[in-house]
Amino acid sequence: MTEFWLISAPGEKTCQQTWDKMMAATTRTNNLSVNHKFSIPDLKVGTLDVLVGLSDELAKLDSFVESVVKKVAQYMADVLEDSRDKVQENLLANGVDLITYITRFQWDMAKYPIKQSLKNISEIISKQVTQIDNDLKARASAYNNLKGNLQNLERKNAGSLLTRSLADIVKKENFVLDSEYLITLLVVVPKTSYPDWQKTYETLAEMVVPRSSNLLFEDNDSGLFSVTLFRKAIDDFKHKARENKFTVRDFQYNEEEMKADKEEMTRLSTDKKKQFVSGGSKGEVSQSPSDLKQCSHVLPDRPKSQIHFFFLFGPLVRWLKVNFSEAFIAWIHIKALRVFVESVLRYGLPVNFQAMLLQPNKKTMKKLREVLNDLYKHLDSSAAAIMDTAMDIPGLNLSQQEYYPYVYYKIDCNLLDFKV
Repeated sequence: MTEFWLISAPGEKTCQQTWDKMMAATTRTNNLSVNHKFSIPDLKVGTLDVLVGLSDELAKLDSFVESVVKKVAQYMADVLEDSRDKVQENLLANGVDLITYITRFQWDMAKYPIKQSLKNISEIISKQVTQIDNDLKARASAYNNLKGNLQNLERKNAGSLLTRSLADIVKKENFVLDSEYLITLLVVVPKTSYPDWQKTYETLAEMVVPRSSNLLFEDNDSGLFSVTLFRKAIDDFKHKARENKFTVRDFQYNEEEMKADKEEMTRLSTDKKKQFVSGGSKGEVSQSPSDLKQCSHVLPDRPKSQIHFFFLFGPLVRWLKVNFSEAFIAWIHIKALRVFVESVLRYGLPVNFQAMLLQPNKKTMKKLREVLNDLYKHLDSSAAAIMDTAMDIPGLNLSQQEYYPYVYYKIDCNLLDFKV
């Protein structure tokens, strides 16, 4: 991903001459940037008062829409989790990658009719993106709740034997059930204490059934042992076990409760996967092993060759893709509006300016700025003087203002917190 400089300069005798001068200064001898004409249609100008007020409103709208674009992009990255390497290829605008969309920008006449006033067009965009923002908050909340519930259940089914659920470890035959006098307890014993357990468990309390202990499960640190004793000896046994650093788990075998826990885990896992996988409509085909593995859980009877075609992004990811595209398109239209409004305010009427998109070379950004300043300093001598001063004084940062003799807006396509 990269950044672009969207600039404009007044037309010379023709706008083509303005373009040719800029190209000659930035590319023909020094390759400072890759440049593209940026097409802006003949929009309704309105009155000067409206333009001045709209300039401030568009600046705020620009910041808001950019924040929504970044939020949708980042949320897609969060939702895709293990497939983050796939995020960038899903961040499209109108079906193409972002650089292609920006460099070949064409005004969307259907969404933003140019017969409307500039203010009306900005209000259309504001309403559209506000709705996306509100929908994102609602969908994010629902997904995060689902994810949180699933993580809680997963924690119960993983981790240490001291805390994890035992439902998927024990079996009915491990217990003495329906006895008026006897009960089976489950005890967590550190691996280093296995010999002590075998020597002492029968004597930790009276009425422990001899040779009733069995190792049911082990993790890296401990083992889960069963032991059978008379019910009246439970308290004494727990007390003595604690003194010997054996932990008695508070567990009673109940098939209905264990079944309900497993069903809840399955339901939440399925609900989460439905955010990605759906067998009912066409979607994007994924080729990554992790995606195919995820899909195979939902389509277990399909061979891997068919899973490529059945792996489909589900409702949440589809919504994120569609609305990222909508928000990004709206954002670039706002940039176009800002260039138009600011160009009219600076260069006057009749409307006569050339909008240009520059993709700077990272290593020569400072040089490019100097060249543009020399090329356009006649447009605003005060701005040019400020720039000359800034270049002469190390450490003076004017980036907050970013005011130049020419109209300038940055388009930063680095939308994610991580490098994809």
